[in-house]
Amino acid sequence: MDTKLTLKLNQKIIEKAKVYASQKKVSLSRLIENYLDSITRLDKNDEFEISPFVKSISSGKSMSDDRNWKDLREDYTEYLDQKYK
Repeated sequence: MDTKLTLKLNQKIIEKAKVYASQKKVSLSRLIENYLDSITRLDKNDEFEISPFVKSISSGKSMSDDRNWKDLREDYTEYLDQKYK
């Protein structure tokens, strides 16, 4: 059974979400429903860990930008070098 839900969101986010939903050929309502279903489906006792990025999206808070991108790039390059030896 479908129930109506009213959300108050930033207009720019709504516009971007509508474009995204249109590109994916899904309604905005279905997109939000699928997202809410995915974050509430798992039992809290599961060993699945939600990434910091997804947590930041769901909380509306920005991720800290204290990552050292140069080191990350070098680590990834080294990983690829080892993988494709």
